[in-house]
Amino acid sequence: MLFRKPACDWLIVGLGNPGANYGKTRHNVGFRAVDAVAQKLNVKIDRAKFRGLSAQAVWKGQKLLLLKPQTFMNLSGLSVADAARYFKLPPERIILLFDDISLDVGRLRVRAEGSAGGHNGIKSVIGALNSQGFPRVKIGVGAKPHPEFELADWVLSNFTKDEEALLQSVIEDAAEAALTVVEDGVPAAAARFNGRHP
Repeated sequence: MLFRKPACDWLIVGLGNPGANYGKTRHNVGFRAVDAVAQKLNVKIDRAKFRGLSAQAVWKGQKLLLLKPQTFMNLSGLSVADAARYFKLPPERIILLFDDISLDVGRLRVRAEGSAGGHNGIKSVIGALNSQGFPRVKIGVGAKPHPEFELADWVLSNFTKDEEALLQSVIEDAAEAALTVVEDGVPAAAARFNGRHP
């Protein structure tokens, strides 16, 4: 009997850092958003594979792999490229969910492609895939409070209580946006979710 490799139509990746101490930081909203996708699809992201934790699911007839790289943020591309290679997925079938300091907390932005914009996780993915052409759902985490504030310290800081209150619905929206990309495409997801007020 011939072994058939399991098929996958889309890869949905949440970026973050592994470890409980990073769980609630600004840099980890991607992990929280892909967990929200898993919750909607009634699966748990707990299978160790592709240098990350993964889960397989089906949405509207599309086979998905949900992935949380465990390589730490700056090497996220290693995990994403492992999964993309295994399933022979082109960049346009890889959706990334991640934090964006240029957006206020409570804002989302869906894009079909783009540069890293100073985000080391995205920089790593672009390098590993040799492409900027993957859809992304950017989740606003707010700008640094003042210019002298170290960027690394800011993205590794926790949200305030008020920000956390805003965040839950935004994380739900980010999950919904990723699934809208799968079902209806990037333009439809962008039209629905970009520029929404908290």
